[in-house]
Amino acid sequence: MKMIQKINILPRWIIFLIDIGICACSLLLAFLIRNNLNFETISIRELSGKLLILTLINAIVFINFRTYSGIIRYTGIQDAIKIFTALVMSTTVLFFISLVAANSGGSIIFSNVTLIVYALISFPALISYRVLVKFGFAYLRNYKMDRKVVVIYGAGEAGFATKRVLEHDPKSNVQIIAFLDDNPRKLDKVVDGIKIVHPGHLTLLNRSTPIHELIIANFSLSPARKNEIVDYCLDHNIKVLNVPPFETWINGEFSTRQLQMLKIENLLERDPIKINNEAIGHQLKNKRILVTGAAGSIGSEIVRQLLKFQPNTIVLCDQAETPLHHLELELQETITEVICVPFLADVRNRDRMNDLFAQFEPHYVYHAAAYKHVPMMEVCPQEAILTNVMGTKIIADLSVQYKVKRFVMVSTDKAVNPTNVMGASKRLAEAYVQHLHRILNNQWEALGSDASNQPIKFITTRFGNVLGSNGSVIIRFKEQIEKGGPVTVTHPNITRFFMTIPEACQLVLEAGSMGKGGEIFVFDMGKPVSIADLAKKMIRLYGHVPGADIDIRYTGLRPGEKLYEELLMDSENTLPTYHEKIMIARIRNHQSDQLVEELETLFHISRQRQATMQLVAQMKKMVPEFLSNNSVFESLDQQSGEGQVVPISRIS
Repeated sequence: MKMIQKINILPRWIIFLIDIGICACSLLLAFLIRNNLNFETISIRELSGKLLILTLINAIVFINFRTYSGIIRYTGIQDAIKIFTALVMSTTVLFFISLVAANSGGSIIFSNVTLIVYALISFPALISYRVLVKFGFAYLRNYKMDRKVVVIYGAGEAGFATKRVLEHDPKSNVQIIAFLDDNPRKLDKVVDGIKIVHPGHLTLLNRSTPIHELIIANFSLSPARKNEIVDYCLDHNIKVLNVPPFETWINGEFSTRQLQMLKIENLLERDPIKINNEAIGHQLKNKRILVTGAAGSIGSEIVRQLLKFQPNTIVLCDQAETPLHHLELELQETITEVICVPFLADVRNRDRMNDLFAQFEPHYVYHAAAYKHVPMMEVCPQEAILTNVMGTKIIADLSVQYKVKRFVMVSTDKAVNPTNVMGASKRLAEAYVQHLHRILNNQWEALGSDASNQPIKFITTRFGNVLGSNGSVIIRFKEQIEKGGPVTVTHPNITRFFMTIPEACQLVLEAGSMGKGGEIFVFDMGKPVSIADLAKKMIRLYGHVPGADIDIRYTGLRPGEKLYEELLMDSENTLPTYHEKIMIARIRNHQSDQLVEELETLFHISRQRQATMQLVAQMKKMVPEFLSNNSVFESLDQQSGEGQVVPISRIS
């Protein structure tokens, strides 16, 4: 038994000889049937001659069609078609040989009945022995091995392909007991001996035969249904796997190695969004576009999505050399006529940015460059001001100077009632963009022109965390789980809004196209997600038990961090747009007429050494709703309550 188990592939010459032998036996049986099973009426000499002719013809045909070249234990429909075609060819040749012999008086004549019976016997015989060997190998391979009970969700092409892949993989030892599908027309049908049942029967299936794995092979499964199925599986210790997307399959097939563990991102996704591609394409086609922060998570996805609208040129501006190089290599492999130009530069360098605008004269600007990590900016507030605020001001001013049509700024929900330097810096950047819009709008109206025809439109988009972005909590959790834990969560009650990177960037493009200027667009982020629950579900998706296999450790809120994020200020409300996921924030405008002077003071302080407290005090003066949380800057809020904040004019 052990020796047989070690046999992996039968030699081709053995398969060839077996095929020839089966055909010879089929001809012999056909002769017996033709002669009513009467051996006495059969001429041994005549039969020997015909067997010799048949063997010679079949050998030539089988060699040409290479019917013996397939691996028997992987026999499939392609092998059956090849054998059928070869038999049709050999039988046709024998028919013409008989026809020629009959007309020339030869003795080697195959009757039509004999040929038909021969073909009807030989084809099932050649297929049947292959199937028997296939199942024999499967039995020997799995002999005395524990079998995994598997259910496949999706009775479509992907589901059937998954079944074939599992059955053909020599390292997998599975028993597929059912297909699950929501389509009522498929229910109770049987495919390859496997019944298709409704997902509601999963509980009954698991009770009758405990399920080890559930494989999701349905690419159109709604997020709600996916979460429902996964929650059941996790509660009953059923491992959940995912079939890779079609575009990653090689020659229409995939391997069991490509079966992916379900990612938490898949469970946080929402229904696909619809955007007005026609309107966006009309605006962007053949235009020159600048994307700042192009090598980052958001910037790079904006670039990828811009490609399908066929702009003339996309300028990829970023100060991070290696990520920008990787993006350049990725785009070089993309089939597109769009010119993608990497431009290594810092948005804080006005001269370098001026060179960029002078050289490319972009029609559209998507400003995604920013420092975004809250704890880091609490330690380095100067960098937050110089990049997030001054960098935005430089790009916005140059956009006006070089007559850009639209300037779209990517902001954050942390700019609402900010509790940290990063959020306050983004709020100041928003304020300047709106301030610049109002000045230009007033100038345009003073000329008696329609404001809607203003040469440049400033638009701000605001959304929460994106799944899988650089530094995302999900990436951090994944790394900690793979190391065996513990998984660190700042607070048991902390929540965050989440959105996928492609979804966020689609909405950025949509908002940028619909904006009339001066708006802050707020995205529908769905329901806030508990980070602690997120950590527990990720641990369970990896097949571990939270608190038993992998601990969850609460470390306390980080500097500047708050328990929950907001998308609107307390004094704001929203107006709907034609897109149900995009709203316009009705915000309280920055009242200071000296915003530019205040910002210059802020920039001046940022360049000074050991002026951190003065810098943040100036920020709090300019953003009254900025109240620090879990930060050394909370003392400034206490001073503010006592009226002790240093006036701007006295800060040097």
